[in-house]
Amino acid sequence: MPEGHTIHRLAQDYGTAFAGAAAHVSSPQGKFTDAAALLDGTPLHTADAHGKHLFLGFRDADWIHIHLGLFGKVTFGPAPAPPPTDTVRLRLANSTSYVDLRGPTTCTLITDAEKQAIHDRLGPDPLRPDADPGAAYLRISRSRTTIAALLMDQKVIAGVGNVYRAEVLFRHRMDPYRAGRDVTPAQWDAIWADLVGLMREGVRNNRIDTVRPEHTPEAMGRPPRVDDHGGEVYVYRRANLPCHICGGEIRTADLAARNLFWCPGCQQG
Repeated sequence: MPEGHTIHRLAQDYGTAFAGAAAHVSSPQGKFTDAAALLDGTPLHTADAHGKHLFLGFRDADWIHIHLGLFGKVTFGPAPAPPPTDTVRLRLANSTSYVDLRGPTTCTLITDAEKQAIHDRLGPDPLRPDADPGAAYLRISRSRTTIAALLMDQKVIAGVGNVYRAEVLFRHRMDPYRAGRDVTPAQWDAIWADLVGLMREGVRNNRIDTVRPEHTPEAMGRPPRVDDHGGEVYVYRRANLPCHICGGEIRTADLAARNLFWCPGCQQG
């Protein structure tokens, strides 16, 4: 499932391609036809993101709410748009660009009030200027749940997925099984600040890189990572491989129905 940086990057890309200009809105697949007809010919005025939720604003109070889930994909291209396939849930097109949405978990037309209700149920997003890290820590500091599970709970903090979860805990040498209530305010402040920086870089580069400059392949004289997910990481999807720092074996385990990756040698705090 895409992490929050991907959704914020999509919001930027939608805005760049379509903001302020009338768009042809259609649903070749047919599942969004009625809503598309209401919006057809109107300009996109805002593209917003919160965690893994994308919102496209049209007219005064109409929002397309998109959640990609595990299988959703967004494809941008230059005009003229090719004939759509019957898997395209939503297409926006204008004189310069088109974008196709396929396979989302959610693609629905909502009101301002419904959009606000989604914001209200989500935790703070490190990529949003209105984010309050203290609200996340209030929940974390009262919980016996592991910090690894809490970081994946979108009601606690929105937008962090399996990669950022594993990597930020490694970067702060924190045991992923540590209870939330045992995380100090200073530790949380450092984790939050790191997530803000890492995820902003993810938006800029459209990929996740988490290794510090001294641990890049060039600096360490090691081969670059070869993985469909791209980006240089410390522990994510590196089970049974040696840690870049201590040389110990990276471990993996199931936690809250997701694969957790960590280094027992480095993450003892």
